[in-house]
Amino acid sequence: MSENATEVLVGGAVLAAAIGFFVYAGQVTGFERDTGSYELRAAFRSVDGISVGTDVRLAGVRVGTVTELSLNPETYRADVQFSVSDEIEIPDDTLIAISSEGLLGGNFVELQPGGSPFLLADGDEILATQSSVSLPTLLMRAVGGGDGE
Repeated sequence: MSENATEVLVGGAVLAAAIGFFVYAGQVTGFERDTGSYELRAAFRSVDGISVGTDVRLAGVRVGTVTELSLNPETYRADVQFSVSDEIEIPDDTLIAISSEGLLGGNFVELQPGGSPFLLADGDEILATQSSVSLPTLLMRAVGGGDGE
């Protein structure tokens, strides 16, 4: 009897540890229930450092993700499609920028809302964009005093 009880206790502890691991992994990776979202678009000169799955943030808080990247063959600009949570309403004069978490950190897409009373709807495009800044180009400008070319 005591051998069975020990096996049951050890099995229960292993199962509890596995459940705890999966809960922790879900929290760390940002896995959450999909509460609904809508798609927006923007066109950038350069999208260095972002890819599908990159965070879209507003005031430092994750509100969506990049869902598609493509090159527009007519304008030679990078078209970015991204989703934003239904709970977030974005003004139509919002600026969208590719920002960096720091010197060694990754890039993310940042929304900087304007003051317009009109809101963006599913499928709309944000026109005010700011592309990513290349660190080597900045260093060349600082060291050489030129334009980095």
